[in-house]
Amino acid sequence: MAHRLFFIVTFIGVPLSVIGSLMHWSEILLFIIYCLTIIALAGIMGRATESLAIVAGPRIGGLLNATFGNAVELIIAIFALQNGLSEVVLASLTGSVIGNLLLVGGLSFFIGGLKYKRQSFNVYDARHNSGLLIFAVVLAFVIPEIFSVKMTANDKMTLSVGVSIVLMVLYLAALYFKLVTHRGVYVAKNQEIVEEHEEAEWKTGKAMVILALATVAVGYVSEKLVHTFTTVGDRFGWTELFIGIIVVAIVGNAAEHASAIVMAYKNKVGVSVEIAVGSSLQIAMFVAPVLVICSLFIGERMPLIFSMPELISMITSVFLTIAIMNDGDTNWFEGLTLLAAYLIMGIGFYLL
Repeated sequence: MAHRLFFIVTFIGVPLSVIGSLMHWSEILLFIIYCLTIIALAGIMGRATESLAIVAGPRIGGLLNATFGNAVELIIAIFALQNGLSEVVLASLTGSVIGNLLLVGGLSFFIGGLKYKRQSFNVYDARHNSGLLIFAVVLAFVIPEIFSVKMTANDKMTLSVGVSIVLMVLYLAALYFKLVTHRGVYVAKNQEIVEEHEEAEWKTGKAMVILALATVAVGYVSEKLVHTFTTVGDRFGWTELFIGIIVVAIVGNAAEHASAIVMAYKNKVGVSVEIAVGSSLQIAMFVAPVLVICSLFIGERMPLIFSMPELISMITSVFLTIAIMNDGDTNWFEGLTLLAAYLIMGIGFYLL
């Protein structure tokens, strides 16, 4: 049902985006059309990537998911950088991290927990991801903030590029560790290994064509969406910070959010955790560094230096998530706790 809805919205939304842009419709209306269209396109890209991943096998499949999992956010952010909206980009990165950990994780645990008293997932994966989260968000984001206090703009950028390169190298090493050298090594005692033969929904050629077309469409609509931010912000009293942290982050991740919640409802909460935490790690260790390096060549330079509210929000999100997930067990109340934290941060960013 959801798959059909994504196609319907795409077939209506893409032409409306083109027509509305050419005919100069209200920017508020266009903002809504662009957001809905991007959400639908993200869902289609997710299905195409999944089909390719099944055909390619788990190793290359993992790499494909890592590459395309946050493609929509990356595309929106690149166009925002071209328009000099580096604050929106940094805010969207913050929003993705706290949104995936607190909103996606919280909704998954809450909805899954309403159906099942307890839900378990691989505790070894949880602990492995905890270490990476502390490294990627707490260490790698705090160091530039503290060290750059007395630096020149050039030195700040040099430090940011250095940190970005280290993050990307470690991220690739983490993928290699998880998908190649230690695949299947850390399995929970109560976790049975079931080899399921999955069939790809689409053939390789069809999936590649759909993925390419959807990516082009996302690129076009994202560019138009970025131009509406100023008008929408003025109309609703939203700051660039709020637009980046709440609006862009939710639109860019909407399809992933839905998948995580559905998986938790089907009692596959391990997949939900992988989506929530894995996507946050992709943002912190791959998307953010790529954008820092891209900013050297397009638009204004963007050092990897967040504002204090952004930094504190990400750090507290990481530690709360680790405290809840590290036992490999969850329930609806823990999900509600994560959602409450997200709501508190949302109110704070709205009032800033």
